[in-house]
Order: sequence, then C-alpha cells, then structure tokens
Amino acid sequence: MPGLLRGVARTAVVAGTATAVSNRVSRRQGERWASQGQAGYGRPAQYAPGPEPMPAPPPGGTDRIAALKDLAELKAQGVLTEAEFEREKARILAS
Repeated sequence: MPGLLRGVARTAVVAGTATAVSNRVSRRQGERWASQGQAGYGRPAQYAPGPEPMPAPPPGGTDRIAALKDLAELKAQGVLTEAEFEREKARILAS
C-alpha cells in the first residue's frame, strides 16, 4: 500500500509543478504582450474580466467516488489484493 500512496503523491507533485510553470509562462507572455501593446490571438489589448469561479463541490461526495473508482481500477489491474481493496474502501467510506 505504501507504493500506491507514493505514486499518488508523486502524481500530485508533478501535476502541481506543471500547473505552476504553465501559469508562470502564461503570465510572463501576457505581460510581455501588454508591454509591447500586442493583443495576441486577435484579442484587444485590454483584458476582459474572467468568468466567475465555480462553486466548491460538496465535501467528500465527488472525492470519495473518484477515490473508489481509482481503487476499483487498481484492483481490476491486479495491483491490489482483495484484502487491501477492502481495507482501503473501508477507510475511504469512513472519511
């Protein structure tokens, strides 16, 4: 089971790093275009306000479902034994 948690943690770190780098590159490019007076992609130089942020999902609902789906997929692939699957399923449902 520690291998599964390690893999999930590694994925989260990689995804977070990729998002941070992408945002930084986009911000720098936007600042560069703004300082040069370019609009980029046919948009006017003034930026319109972005859409309203999405409301937060209900606590636990979707996260549990996603975690259970991932767990079932790992069991189907043979990564988890039946005992490991049941133990992790109980932990997810208890949280």
